[in-house]
Amino acid sequence: MSIDAKSWASKYKSLTNNDETIQAMGKYYTCRFLFDMGDRQILVDMHDGKVKDIDTEPGPLDAYDFALRASPQTWREFARPVPRPMFHGIWAASFREDLKLEGNLLVLMQNLRNFTVQFELLRQCGVPV
Repeated sequence: MSIDAKSWASKYKSLTNNDETIQAMGKYYTCRFLFDMGDRQILVDMHDGKVKDIDTEPGPLDAYDFALRASPQTWREFARPVPRPMFHGIWAASFREDLKLEGNLLVLMQNLRNFTVQFELLRQCGVPV
């Protein structure tokens, strides 16, 4: 059963903006990234550790720094409260599963600690696929 994308975005934004770790370390956490979930794309715009915007229907010309692309099933596995092995993080899934990292990976690496914390919030809010 799929979660409504708009309500998901609201919950994900709230979880991110109220996460103590991101708020303690995220002063310079500024980037735009795309979650490509197959039939659904989500564009997250971060500015100084806060979600500026989440676009649940980005267009083909909307720019982003980096993208994570995987099948809906992989995203659902990421979002389980306790993911199966190889779905516990982006590196394991990119080595053994179907996750692809694309774009300016330097920006991802510069923001990796905050991004990882934010990515793991999917375990609390699920995914809209």
